[in-house]
Amino acid sequence: MPTREQRLSEFSTDAPAGSGPYELLCEDKSGTYVLPYPCSFSEGRWLNARSGEQIDAAVIGWRAF
Repeated sequence: MPTREQRLSEFSTDAPAGSGPYELLCEDKSGTYVLPYPCSFSEGRWLNARSGEQIDAAVIGWRAF
């Protein structure tokens, strides 16, 4: 199983320059996970690119979807 640092090294942690779509790396008390759907970034918030709903998770990294 990859460590947190190994997973995070595959993602950017800087603020994204565009709106996406992005693949998000999130973290909870159990570890890290990737959301299975494309996301976008708008007005400082992460959103589900399909539904427009705000992502209610601790986003720790992103990369192009």
